[in-house]
Amino acid sequence: MTSRISHTTVDSRNAYEQSVWWAKVLDMSEDPADPNLPGHEECMIFTPDGRQRVLFIEVPDGKEIKNRVHFDLRPTDITRDEEIERVLALGATEFEDHRLPDGRGWMTLTDPEGNEFCILRGDLEVADDYSNPGS
Repeated sequence: MTSRISHTTVDSRNAYEQSVWWAKVLDMSEDPADPNLPGHEECMIFTPDGRQRVLFIEVPDGKEIKNRVHFDLRPTDITRDEEIERVLALGATEFEDHRLPDGRGWMTLTDPEGNEFCILRGDLEVADDYSNPGS
């Protein structure tokens, strides 16, 4: 017997604002039958096929230390650096630059509530994730 991940839950100070921001970053949307609204303590977003879900829940305490779990994002149709610029324009903040002169590496950013996430090289820049683990 096995389990699968139903969704990833992110503790938030403002679940609604986080769901709106991350929906823009990940090209996800809310459930039209159960829309996310300001003041909702739980706000879920979905991929177009509904198989990947992220739930933002409000908690009273703010983030104080490094995340124990974070997202690693791989751009699908633009480069890593183009995606970094796009996400910075949405309100992300640079945290640590791990890009290497040879093009490998990643950038760690933070979302509007200070949660770290990474942007890896894009699909256009990497031939095969599994044959090139250092990408």
